[in-house]
Amino acid sequence: MRILGIDTSCDDTSASVIEGSSTILSNIVSSQTEIHKKYGGIVPELASRMHMDMISHVVNEALIQAKTELRHIDAIAVCKGPGLIGSLLVGCGFAKSLGYAAGIPLVGVNHLEGHIFAPFLESEPEFPFVSLIASGGHTSLYLINGFGDYEELGRTRDDAAGEAYDKIAKMLGLSYPGGPVIDRMAADGDPKAVSFPRAYLPDSFDFSFSGLKTAVRRELQAIAPDGDITKIPSDILNNIAASFQAAVVDVLVRKVEWAIVKKGIRRIVLTGGVSANSELRKRMQKMADEQNAKLWLPSIRLCTDNAAMIAAAGYHHFVAGDIAGLDLNPKAYLPL
Repeated sequence: MRILGIDTSCDDTSASVIEGSSTILSNIVSSQTEIHKKYGGIVPELASRMHMDMISHVVNEALIQAKTELRHIDAIAVCKGPGLIGSLLVGCGFAKSLGYAAGIPLVGVNHLEGHIFAPFLESEPEFPFVSLIASGGHTSLYLINGFGDYEELGRTRDDAAGEAYDKIAKMLGLSYPGGPVIDRMAADGDPKAVSFPRAYLPDSFDFSFSGLKTAVRRELQAIAPDGDITKIPSDILNNIAASFQAAVVDVLVRKVEWAIVKKGIRRIVLTGGVSANSELRKRMQKMADEQNAKLWLPSIRLCTDNAAMIAAAGYHHFVAGDIAGLDLNPKAYLPL
């Protein structure tokens, strides 16, 4: 069985062909980073226009790299949300047209579900497990009992972790996306140099990073009252980056630890774009070892948005007979 996956949820146009539930034959990602970099973040209208320009080329390249043809595809899995509505419309419209013209069944996949199943492309996580999805648009904690059986434990009340990284990077005068840049700077800084707040919200599994953003801004204003970041020495900026990252990672790791202890489940899946962060991966593994828990981490290429994870989740929908009709419409807000 071969599944063609399509993901246009945000700013990356991606198509993938997988065989069975986990064998990746191709996974093409066309990045728009260079386009949005000068704006310091994603411009939705530009993102959707680029998806329109690239989607047919990306899907064709995925088929070529997989050494297969459309007639050998058993189902098309497309991301139906959540995400940027203009971007999602491009992917869903293309998938529906392609499926209708070629007579191929269509399945709709929740983007968060795709992230949860990304590690299954390389390993076999055991149910049930606690899953943390940390990305630019989401910071959510789930109990995964099996395919289609998901319990939301907590979510961000304001900014997602990845969004906080991007906004802090902009404050520091760094380029977009902010996550990789701050991760590199943090390696040369002192994570204890600045005592930034941790919003643990002890009675909840929810997250909050808005207060942390404000704390970083105030720290910068105290150092450079005129707002000229270029006057701040690089070692001080490195310390701020390291201290900010430590505050984010502390909260993410602590929440997962609370969840596995409360639920009595010693299995963890960490996924989403922020899961590529070196400090988070190291700290989560350390916590898992201390708690005698098993941790599954996708490789870096599968942390960020990609169509292989959509195809992986789509496989299970297709096997279960969950087929979408031509009335499939994407939704910007789509809880799992």
